[in-house]
Amino acid sequence: MAEQLRLLAVFPHPDDESLGMGPTLAKYAAQGVETYLVCATRGERGWNGLENENPGLAELGRLRQGELQAAAQILGLRGVFHLDYLDGDVDRAGPAQIIARLVAHIRRLRPQVVVTFGYDGNYGHPDHIALAQFCAAALVCAADASYAVSPDLPAHRVQKFYHMVDSLAFVAAVRQEVGAISMEVDGVERQHMGWPDWAISARIDARAHFDTAWRAVQCHQSQLAGYGPLVDLPRETLMQFFSAGTFIRVFSLVNGGRAVEDDLFAGLRSAA
Repeated sequence: MAEQLRLLAVFPHPDDESLGMGPTLAKYAAQGVETYLVCATRGERGWNGLENENPGLAELGRLRQGELQAAAQILGLRGVFHLDYLDGDVDRAGPAQIIARLVAHIRRLRPQVVVTFGYDGNYGHPDHIALAQFCAAALVCAADASYAVSPDLPAHRVQKFYHMVDSLAFVAAVRQEVGAISMEVDGVERQHMGWPDWAISARIDARAHFDTAWRAVQCHQSQLAGYGPLVDLPRETLMQFFSAGTFIRVFSLVNGGRAVEDDLFAGLRSAA
């Protein structure tokens, strides 16, 4: 009997899953792959309106959690789990605690494939960078039988680990249509990063699932103002931006080489 395929996405904020990886998640869910999300925060600092109308951390967190649940249902995710860190503070998390929480989810869900942000944080976002590092550490610990979390959660070795990244072409197209994406950290402006084609390990054609993913994006109503002119672009332009997922394979226990994958489960389906 073929093993059930499972994919776990690990992101810091509500809307990372839809805007960053929505078509890919929708595609695999439609194929019958069990797709799950671990979200480190509830996006409590992501207010885009007038400051005197800011509902505060707790209320905005509850609002964004509800938006995430609605988006997850549209994408077909089997479950959404929170690590309960505060938006903007992931890089200050105690390593032992956050790694243990991630290990517990990995061992309980037992995915073959895990995806998170790259170490560049896409545009240098400290939460993105920190979670990518903690996720990598958690994969090592999850596979180590001597690492104790709970007696009913035995060790689990993930088969493939990916970073979700943007291509140089994508970054250039976004810059042309909506302007450059950047953020200031410690007095330094960090720019949107892009990767050359030769560095990208997997390209997932998810055009057939763009509309589903865009409906999921629309669930994040509290964030739409922050997307600027992006939400008003023609459907054809948005499809060019978001219909293909690009990933760097950090490690794989089942395949290798320079060939660009068209499936994050490449090397697993025939062995399942």
